[in-house]
Amino acid sequence: MTSPALSLYRFVARSEAVTWALLIVGMVLKYGTKTTDLGVRIAGMLHGVVFIAFIVVTAAVWIDNRWSVKRGLLGMASAVPPFFTLLFEANAEKHRAIAPRWRLAPSGEPQTASSAPERALAELLARPGVAVLVLVVLVAALTAVALLVGPPASS
Repeated sequence: MTSPALSLYRFVARSEAVTWALLIVGMVLKYGTKTTDLGVRIAGMLHGVVFIAFIVVTAAVWIDNRWSVKRGLLGMASAVPPFFTLLFEANAEKHRAIAPRWRLAPSGEPQTASSAPERALAELLARPGVAVLVLVVLVAALTAVALLVGPPASS
């Protein structure tokens, strides 16, 4: 049976890759065939939201599994090139970098939250409903900030 953390991580990694594919199709339609920019507008927004969700979930998995800074940053950076989240997730699974269960969840190891990020994550994992709400609010807030900043400048 797949762990809840691995299932979540696999889902967001694969979703990020799918939205990359949709965005690439949209860019081909906009820049290659010059037929419509609708694909870029829709897929771009969707990809941005899933990208942010991947970053947030990667941070949670990084904290829970006490990844090294190198592994954590590589995980986050894997969201930038198309489809690299698939490679990173497969590598993390292969090397058992994602524990069979959430370490900081109530059923995990007791009293292991030693830092502020670990304590915050442990509190969220103890309340899954609140955790989902926090995830949605965090992704929405970061998406709003990204929209205020604007799209990457084209050269």
